Formats: sequence, C-alpha cells, structure tokens
Amino acid sequence: MDKQIGFVGCGNMAQAMIQGMLRAGIVTKDQVSATAITDETIEGAACRFDIDTSNNNKRLASESDILFLAVKPYIYKEVIEEIKDYVRADAIIITIAAGITIGDIENSFDHQVKVIRSMPNTPSLVGEGMSVLCPNEFVSEEELQEVKAIYESFGKAEVMAEKLMDAIPAVSGSAPAYVYMFIEAMADGAVQQGIPRGQAYKLAAQAVLGAAKMVLETGEHPGKLKDDVCTPGGSTIEAVTALEEAGFRSAVQSAMDACTKRAKFLSESKK
Repeated sequence: MDKQIGFVGCGNMAQAMIQGMLRAGIVTKDQVSATAITDETIEGAACRFDIDTSNNNKRLASESDILFLAVKPYIYKEVIEEIKDYVRADAIIITIAAGITIGDIENSFDHQVKVIRSMPNTPSLVGEGMSVLCPNEFVSEEELQEVKAIYESFGKAEVMAEKLMDAIPAVSGSAPAYVYMFIEAMADGAVQQGIPRGQAYKLAAQAVLGAAKMVLETGEHPGKLKDDVCTPGGSTIEAVTALEEAGFRSAVQSAMDACTKRAKFLSESKK
C-alpha cells in the first residue's frame, strides 16, 4: 500500500493496530508515524516498532494520507482544533473511539473532510481483530476498500450503517473483556480441580479459540454446535444446565445492554 499512515495518539489500541499491520506486511515501518503526549509513550513506540514518533500533531497531519485519531473521546475536539488546518485535502480521517460520530468530526472541521468511523478491538495485536467501519459520503468505494484492507491485515472487518455503531462495542469492541473473564473463570475452576495454573489458562483459552473457529468456519448455528457436544446424560449437559440456572445467558445479555447504553450516552453527551 503506497500510503502514509499516521496515528494521533499511540495507546494500547493504536499499538495493537500498528503491530498488526506491520506484522501482516501491508505497510512498512517507514510508512507509519505516530504522536503521543508523554515522552515515555513516544520512546516506547519508537523502540517497539522502529517507526517515526513525536509530539508534533501538526506535522503528522500534514504528512498523512490516512490519519487515525486514536485519542480519548474527551480530547477529540481539542486535537481537531489543533490539526484541522494541516490535514491534507484528500486525507481520510479515521476515528476509533466509542461515542464519536461522523457528524462530530465533520462539524469540528471548517471544510469538507473524508471520515470513516471505526470500532476495532485489541485482538488486532495478534492478527485476530474484529472491526466495523462506517464511511461518510465523501469517502469513495475504492478508498473504503483500501481502509478495509488495512483493518483486514490484522483481523476481519465489516462495513455497517452508522445507526448500528453504538451497538458494536458490546458485541465486538468491548467483548474481549468478557471473554477474558470467562477464560479466567474456567481456569480458576480447573485449578480448583488440581490442574496447574499455566496449563489451566492454556486449556481454557484454546477451548475458546477452537469454539470460535468452529462457529466461523463451519457456518453452523452456535446452538447446534453446543448440542453436538451435549451427549444424553453426559457431563456437558450438566454443565450447560448449571450455567443456565446461574443466569449465564441473561448475564451476558445484561452486560451487552449496559455497554450499549453507555455507548449511546457517550454519543448523546457529545451533541
């Protein structure tokens, strides 16, 4: 890809994306630049990825064909005010923060701008990210596919309507946190039964990875795959019954509802 990629902000999510795209080879380290507020983050990213890093947002904006705004939601307006006169006319601005709408970005600029609202997740670090993209009307189909290719270099990507974006954190952006809790809980249960901690984590994590691949690669309904494991009178159906009695399914749905309500609140609070 013959583009200069810039990241305003270089926190955990930005670093996951940078590592993912460099590992995939879709861009070289010379094509990626990043800024950060603290010297510690700047030096850490430079050392880790061997990319150009600085605290000069204006220079970064002027040099980037694709510019990721990878900062906290509450400083978006401040950052845009700083860089808006330096962003290239044909540059694509990409957001990665929950609650920041396309309209928020467009209204912060004094001129027409190409914007893609996105929601990636941290498994991008290991090439298994799940991202959702939503472009504004000024982004061409070719440009959208180019950005999608970047996201697919570190996982999978889907294009969705903006009205659905507030629901994405619950099922994708924030979801790894729930899965980590599930893995930790399974590992704790295994340790309780005498399995060493390190092996318990490996067994639990691989079970989750394998189950996820079964859903993605077989195309079977998750309920059918669950039924296939549950032999009559067996131990698996006992475990499934215990989970249902403990409210496992409803707890997950409640968590997702809480996450979505918060995402919508963040969107509304910016208006």
